[in-house]
Amino acid sequence: MESMTAASRPLLDIPGTVAALRASFDAGTTLGIDGRLEALAALRRGIVAERSALERALAEDLGKSTQEATVTEIGVVLAEIDHMRRHLRSWLRPGRFGLGAVLAPGSGHVLREPLGTVLVIAPWNYPVNLALSPLVGAIAGGNTALLAPSELAPATSAALARLAARHLDPAWIRVVEGGVEEKTALLAERFDLIFYTGGGRVGRLVAHAAAEHLTPTVLELGGKSPVFVDEGVDLARAARRIVWGKFTNAGQTCTAPDHLMATPATLAALLPHLRAAIEEMYGPDPRTCEEYGRIVGEAQLDRLAGLLDGATAAIGGVDGIDRAARHIPPTVLVDVSFDDPVMDEEIFGPILPLLAVSGPLEAVDRIRAGAKPLTAYVFSDDPRTRRLFATRTSSGSLALGLTLAHVGAVSMPFGGVGESGHGAYHGRASLEAFTHAKPVVSKPLVPDTLRLVYPPVSALRRRLVRRLLGG
Repeated sequence: MESMTAASRPLLDIPGTVAALRASFDAGTTLGIDGRLEALAALRRGIVAERSALERALAEDLGKSTQEATVTEIGVVLAEIDHMRRHLRSWLRPGRFGLGAVLAPGSGHVLREPLGTVLVIAPWNYPVNLALSPLVGAIAGGNTALLAPSELAPATSAALARLAARHLDPAWIRVVEGGVEEKTALLAERFDLIFYTGGGRVGRLVAHAAAEHLTPTVLELGGKSPVFVDEGVDLARAARRIVWGKFTNAGQTCTAPDHLMATPATLAALLPHLRAAIEEMYGPDPRTCEEYGRIVGEAQLDRLAGLLDGATAAIGGVDGIDRAARHIPPTVLVDVSFDDPVMDEEIFGPILPLLAVSGPLEAVDRIRAGAKPLTAYVFSDDPRTRRLFATRTSSGSLALGLTLAHVGAVSMPFGGVGESGHGAYHGRASLEAFTHAKPVVSKPLVPDTLRLVYPPVSALRRRLVRRLLGG
């Protein structure tokens, strides 16, 4: 698939683009619920019409199979749109609340109002899903939106730009392609929300730029999402779920299991099941398997290869790297220490270190000693162990008995905590992220019960106010 390079792409008037979207919002283009539902329907029609082009682009950029593109990219967005369109009217219905005795007979309700013009900066690892899923919330919330796809997935970026140009209203949504220069120019503009998905280093730059305009942000970052496998679980079934969650998209997933902890006996028993699951899913030579993805680029491949230097691989390893094919095999490392280089940063690739712990208490201590992960995974049949991880660890989400699949649940708020990000989206949480819950209060002028608190205040009124306020 052909895509324009940064040098050949025409320069875009970014301030003018942002101003046009803001003028469109100020004109009320996006306020009506019927209009929002139609814009969501147009996005859905566009995805369906451009599906083949999106699949080809994902294959070119990341080696994604049609099945993986459906399960982790296109199908997730279509489900998100359908869920939002089904519930939008009820979610936008004003919620009533009381004002208390002193303000009686007053009333109040919460009105969800659009924020304005928003910026969505998407990453390269799920370049369709993580561009369009937030866009669903932006449209549903009644905002105009500027979408900035990742330049590291150039074929998909171009496909998204074509989708928007052919199927979406430019008064509502526009796409700006480009790299650091274009993103820097975008961040110099004032938006009413910036939604960023990516790594923590760039996330800090986004937050700093947003602070210049006091712009709120939703930051979907990452971290070292741990897995704990308890004694006594069905290791064959657990291994299949761990292998699928870890090696989907060649491990380039912010919620992929980063490393696995278990007792030495459990690790020894689990290893052959991991090997069997890898061969079952990807064959004896994953390089020839169309269901196994590719590393996005040379820099990412070099970084991952560096993590394998000096490491002991029980499965895969450095000898299986094919640079021309951007291939690193599913790799399982053994004899790993918590002080090893592979534990210094989020791996974000097809490398799974196995680390020995004495049991669930040490695993919890190890998690608590590091930055809060985006997700933590636990395989245990013991309710006490499950409760221990639920109450004693903090993470964006906790998944018991599965990996990765929970992120596709459109009804589940998904987001990070601490260094793994802040803010949540999907389903109703997306609508809440892209709107402001504005309280609207009303009190008739007669009777004027507020006279109770107008000065001068008599001793009788003081006692009455204290009683009304519970004091």
